[in-house]
Amino acid sequence: MEKQLTGTLALAVFTATLGSLQMGYSLGVINAPQKVIERHYARSLGVYNEELAHKGGGNTTELEKAPVLDMYWSLSVAFFSVGGMVSSFLVSFVSDFRGRIKGMLAINILAITAGLLMGLAKLGTPYLMVIAGRAIMGLYCGLSSGLVPLYIGEISPVKYRGAMGALHQLAIVIGILLSQVIGLEFLLGNDDMWHVLLGLSGAPAILQSLLLLLCPESPPYLYIKLGKVEETRKSLKRLKGDYDTSKDIAELQAQKEAAMKEAKMSILRLLRSSVYRQQLFVALMMHFSQQFSGINAIFYYSTSIFETAGVGQPVYATIGVGVVNIIFTLVSVIMVDRTGRRTLTLIGLGGMCCCAVAMTVGMAFQDDYSWMSYLSMMAIFMFVSFFEIGPGPIPWFIVAELFSQGPRPAAIALAGCCNWTCNFIIGMFFPYLERLLGSYVFIVFAVLLFGFTVFIYLRVPETKGKTCEEIAAVFNRKRGAPPSKPQEEAEMVQLKSSTEA
Repeated sequence: MEKQLTGTLALAVFTATLGSLQMGYSLGVINAPQKVIERHYARSLGVYNEELAHKGGGNTTELEKAPVLDMYWSLSVAFFSVGGMVSSFLVSFVSDFRGRIKGMLAINILAITAGLLMGLAKLGTPYLMVIAGRAIMGLYCGLSSGLVPLYIGEISPVKYRGAMGALHQLAIVIGILLSQVIGLEFLLGNDDMWHVLLGLSGAPAILQSLLLLLCPESPPYLYIKLGKVEETRKSLKRLKGDYDTSKDIAELQAQKEAAMKEAKMSILRLLRSSVYRQQLFVALMMHFSQQFSGINAIFYYSTSIFETAGVGQPVYATIGVGVVNIIFTLVSVIMVDRTGRRTLTLIGLGGMCCCAVAMTVGMAFQDDYSWMSYLSMMAIFMFVSFFEIGPGPIPWFIVAELFSQGPRPAAIALAGCCNWTCNFIIGMFFPYLERLLGSYVFIVFAVLLFGFTVFIYLRVPETKGKTCEEIAAVFNRKRGAPPSKPQEEAEMVQLKSSTEA
């Protein structure tokens, strides 16, 4: 009898999500020790004024006026996203070249190298070693953000596909919180230990490399790509228990036949294809809505936003945001296979829109009414809560549900690049937008969130429990003019995949 959930499956999912944890840690780690790192940059660049710094108690206010320091700090932040943008296009190649397990093992070399570069930064030229380390870590995270959801999606039982897919986002937010806590000044976010804080970015890769040796390869990869029937049976039994695998093997055979009929799509061909245009548009818009919701403005600049809102201890309020992050991602893990992807995304985006308006009102009138700072703080916590209910975790795994075996790797690569590019844009330009609009900055995000909510309501179908054929049929109906029977059959051949996406 098929057990569905086994110890080996739990180990495999846990091991894969260590890559997500590492991604979250790398996202959050650079922010806490900013002033400390800038001082080391300044000393290395020869623009550090010891006398001025002692007078100001080590404050870097004067140093920030040095354009060269601003440039190198911006590069330290931005190159992480640039690395992710570049490497996201290589997810398909890495995952298919030697398999999902060996692919994750290979990219850990990047993470360990990046960790060593940053961990040893005080021994060399700090700004060059940190920038190089951040860029290499970005390359790792771009690949990991594609490989982890792909592997988890392929080994998960259909019944738990959404919940296990959401664990990728849960691990990311745990990583962000971990970096915020360890980055406190009395722990590692200080002048003596900042390089260790950055160097720990590569630590999860060492543990993951050891555990990956115990994890089974993805059954779809073994059967469809390599044609190894016996190894596929062994992998299925390790993941699901000692049961009759004939049904799963038959479904994998159907997938393989469908994959042979539809050509593997390049990114350029997918962009030109009219058959997948609507699915691709929906997939990209889901990732646009995740990043342009304003959530990364909260993650990157939450401390300064709390200061603006009049919060006395902004660093601890930011850690509070991280805790809320984890709690409501767990809610999403529990609810996503019951309530559905579309419903949770609509609730999340609609709630975030209301919170963005409340945040703006609170910050605009806090000088007139002292209690408005509490409204701002509550709005930030609710904003994060609504994000983690749906718009945070769902875009990462819904792409695999929208596409069949042929175009899926190219679609995941495009969606990943879209996500990283938006992340880079927000990280680079939010400070300028905040300077321009002041306390009204989140009105921009409120307008965008309203637009995304309307789009999801009108254009995105529910994918819970549906096959690729059923999802494709929904998109065909939405075109308004269903194709003729021969054309429809041709499209179904292209879109056909297993009943478990």
